[in-house]
Amino acid sequence: MADVLVKLEDVRKVFGGVTAVEEVSLDVLGGEFFSLLGPSGSGKTTCLRMIAGFEAPTSGRILLQGQDVSALPPYERDVNTVFQDYALFPHMSVAQNVEYGLKVKRVPRDERRERVSGALESVQLEEFGNRKPGELSGGQRQRVALARALVNEPEVLLLDEPLGALDLKLRQQMQVELKSIQERAGITFIYVTHDQEEALTMSDRLAVMNGGRIEQVGTPSEVYEQPSTSFVAGFVGVSNVLSGRAAHDITGDESPFTIRPEKILMSKSGEAPGDTGGCTATGRVTDISYLGAFT
Repeated sequence: MADVLVKLEDVRKVFGGVTAVEEVSLDVLGGEFFSLLGPSGSGKTTCLRMIAGFEAPTSGRILLQGQDVSALPPYERDVNTVFQDYALFPHMSVAQNVEYGLKVKRVPRDERRERVSGALESVQLEEFGNRKPGELSGGQRQRVALARALVNEPEVLLLDEPLGALDLKLRQQMQVELKSIQERAGITFIYVTHDQEEALTMSDRLAVMNGGRIEQVGTPSEVYEQPSTSFVAGFVGVSNVLSGRAAHDITGDESPFTIRPEKILMSKSGEAPGDTGGCTATGRVTDISYLGAFT
């Protein structure tokens, strides 16, 4: 099992009397793609900004490779951040954008050229080095921003909803490309998103956040198939959340339970249903929405 690379210990953040993050504890392993998933206001971006060093925790500790970095500025942490707006320099070429951080660090010219070439190759843009950002598509600009971060060879790459501005098809394509890039680079990615599909598609593990707290941490299949709370069941994927009482040998307390739509088998009235394990119900279809692959 990989070592813990990023650790949050009872981290709390308060802005002007409003608690944005409430006693969050979290371990992120080296080399994994870890997502912070939650709705707006859940505290996921605040957690990312504290890991990056853009915000300081009100209490608690943030450790990177076992070192407490809670009070360190961003430039003293071995992390890089990719934002939704990419923040590329429009007057510079793609190669110059990628090289910029290395020049600031006074990396020798020959080494800069080699690392820029390698970074562009890793995102499959080696033929685009002389172009300006304005001559690229949205997906290509996203990959330039990734290359600019990867060229610094950080221990951790932080991504704050980087696909939010892309159209649906390009966003789905970039999900596959991002995961492939992460696996090739071998760098730990911490990815913030409100999009459940993104988190389920790319993550090795994810944390579902709500109201400044973590509701559940697990693999995509664990979070989807075995939600720990009603919030997770309702937020991740689509669920019918019902109330009921466990009734085996001993009657249990009333508690919510979920039924995923894909677990429901439908048959016409009077026809024998499929294998339901004896669990059946009758109902009436009142509305139909056509969504192409789904109805």
